[in-house]
Amino acid sequence: MTEDVPYIDLTCEILGIDDQSGQMEYFTREDCVLAGTEVALRIMAKLGCEVVQSVPSGQCVEAGGTFMTVRGRAADLHAAWKVCLNVFDHCSAVATKTRAMVDAAHAQNPHCEVLTTRKSMPGAKDLLTLAVMAGGAFPHRLGLSETVLVFDHHLTLFGGFDAFVDRLPDIRSRCIEKKLFVEAGAERARVLARAGVDGIQMDKVPPEELAPLVKELQAIDPRIMLIAAGGVNPQNAGAYAATGVDGLATTAPFSAKPLDMSVRMSAR
Repeated sequence: MTEDVPYIDLTCEILGIDDQSGQMEYFTREDCVLAGTEVALRIMAKLGCEVVQSVPSGQCVEAGGTFMTVRGRAADLHAAWKVCLNVFDHCSAVATKTRAMVDAAHAQNPHCEVLTTRKSMPGAKDLLTLAVMAGGAFPHRLGLSETVLVFDHHLTLFGGFDAFVDRLPDIRSRCIEKKLFVEAGAERARVLARAGVDGIQMDKVPPEELAPLVKELQAIDPRIMLIAAGGVNPQNAGAYAATGVDGLATTAPFSAKPLDMSVRMSAR
């Protein structure tokens, strides 16, 4: 908030309306899944504004609907106005796009979850995590400290794929409470399933090729976890989910265009 109001609201000062009592209503011009309410409530509390009503994150709001009403001093309302609006229109856009992907995936496979990757805008991870969860998805990977996921870049420095497979028992023994996932194409996926990894992330395999591969890998190891990644979006989420994978790793929700939301103010 200090980015927007580092010292004072100069306009309110010059107009002399700082202490004028007012009411502010946030509304949307588009149907949406709302996100960011928790953040806005904290901002309002910090500014001493009274929240008359608010819609929780994760709820659907129709175009024209009011989702938060706030009362307070003009100076405080203006301090909250744009900061909270930016949180709402950006986070709700992400939540809405996420929900579209979740609905598409679950329509084809109720057990396939949408998982958002760590490729989000630096500094915005807290907000984006709240938004994707409001949309019904889960964080795939909140950071490098959280999961074990081996990429080709790791294998290049490790000595290659064959060396990795040879040393897999030792590597698994070091994972302790963590599962060992590896990103791979079709041929390596078969080798890894036989070698006993916990999960495979299959990158950029088209749905029509992925469906038979999933069945093959599950026949090798029924317990293996399979994730589709690379180019998963709202248009193809259903097709990928229908292949039988356990999850869809995607960055698509993070590119959602901010929604058309606004504010009405009135004197009290």
